[in-house]
Amino acid sequence: MLPTRLEAEKQIREIKIDDIPSVLPLYITYYNENEDGCWTETTAGKRIHQVLSMEDSYGLVLEKDDQVIGFVMGFFKQYDDIVGYTLEEIVIAKDFQNQGLGSFLLNELEQRAKEKGASCVELQAVNDEMHEKYYGKAGYYTAANFVMKAKWFE
Repeated sequence: MLPTRLEAEKQIREIKIDDIPSVLPLYITYYNENEDGCWTETTAGKRIHQVLSMEDSYGLVLEKDDQVIGFVMGFFKQYDDIVGYTLEEIVIAKDFQNQGLGSFLLNELEQRAKEKGASCVELQAVNDEMHEKYYGKAGYYTAANFVMKAKWFE
């Protein structure tokens, strides 16, 4: 059974740079086992540190019995007339997946980001059925007025 908002306040807290050692194994395991990544402690640690040390970064850690079982991180971004929240990563430990905890953590992040002044949450996701189902269930849609552009160097 998912925790109530009151219970969540005891299980969810803001993420800090000091949390990198406890979220690192979750990150590496998730991306290497589920998304065919090749993350190492060095590369994943740098990635997480980059996001957490960014100005206006904000994220949450989900704990159960004093063990980190998930986290979400990103940052607030100023536009001309609104503030948005850019979601960079959300990870739930493998043993706790498919229990609604990712949706619970995402919902809690949305509520807290809104309380902090964000008008929206934006993100980039892999274009596959799993991500479409997960984010679609949470009310996210593919923005038709934005496209991702990239240029690879030779």
